[in-house]
Amino acid sequence: MTRHRWLLPYLLMAPGLLWLAAFFVLPNIQMVLMSLSTGSISQGWTFAWDFDNYLGAFGRFPDNFRNSLVYGGMATLVCFLIGYPMAYGIAFRGGRYKTLLLFLVIAPFFTSFLIRTISWRILLGDQGPFLAVVRNTFGVVPANFSVIGTPLAVVAGLIYQFLPFMVLPLYVALEKIDKRLIEAARDLYAGPWRRGGAIAGSIAGGVVVAFVLTGLGYASLEEGGVVGFAAAVVAGAAVGGLIGAFLISESFVRVTWPLSVPGVFAGSILVFIPAIGDFVNVELLGNPKSQMIGNVIQNRFLQQNDYPTAAALSFILMAGILIAIFIYARVLGTEELTGGRS
Repeated sequence: MTRHRWLLPYLLMAPGLLWLAAFFVLPNIQMVLMSLSTGSISQGWTFAWDFDNYLGAFGRFPDNFRNSLVYGGMATLVCFLIGYPMAYGIAFRGGRYKTLLLFLVIAPFFTSFLIRTISWRILLGDQGPFLAVVRNTFGVVPANFSVIGTPLAVVAGLIYQFLPFMVLPLYVALEKIDKRLIEAARDLYAGPWRRGGAIAGSIAGGVVVAFVLTGLGYASLEEGGVVGFAAAVVAGAAVGGLIGAFLISESFVRVTWPLSVPGVFAGSILVFIPAIGDFVNVELLGNPKSQMIGNVIQNRFLQQNDYPTAAALSFILMAGILIAIFIYARVLGTEELTGGRS
């Protein structure tokens, strides 16, 4: 028995490996074969090394690819901006309420994804509470302003759905930081970072606002639109500068941030990957012009029965995801995901 103990790890991995082989490897092989096939659902499919499916996938759906990248990128960025302070507060200021706060973070998962999206549609509707406040009460937006059917609603839905995927990895990374390192940095005069924080915060705030407004389609070249866009960017830079000057310390820059970078990368991947492939939020909150590549794949598979094109699009999307994971593993090391040493 002792001689065969080396088999134990492989026996423990066997069920998982068999599961992956049956429900991941084999379906993906079938998907690749289908993406290189020709034919129709009535006449059958013939494997023909037809790479035109891939060329057509890139050439026919550039707007959908762009929407997926832009909406997924914006959702990831905003999730980070919301999730990092939230995770920081739970890790360093949560105290005995950490468990309760973490439960509140994951509480939405106890409800169906579809129900959460429909609820978001009600909140952002023309008669919903959001517009009742910003349009009817304060008059911040015009009387004909609507959220449903716009990229803003799609990105808002993505942020709401995937925010916990950003908070949890960030919390794990921040929780592992030895507080004595931060105290030592403060003792070595790593105090307020007024000038550097103001400059970095102003640049970051302006860039974030410009990116979000452009991605949502609110950057207009008309005279009034340019003025409004510039005013929003300046306001974002001012807010970012204030945050950087008064809330970011040198100990954070030198100690906390570098040690939390693995959580930032892990959270970004966990948000960006499902966000770029999502189709439910666009279907319920968006419009035909805001459709993402996930909507095209769903339409090609289930409505048009164009299996080769749908398979090619799916493989392209999966390949992009695998490349992102590979880059993460090469840059940071896979041990960071499990808490081991890099």
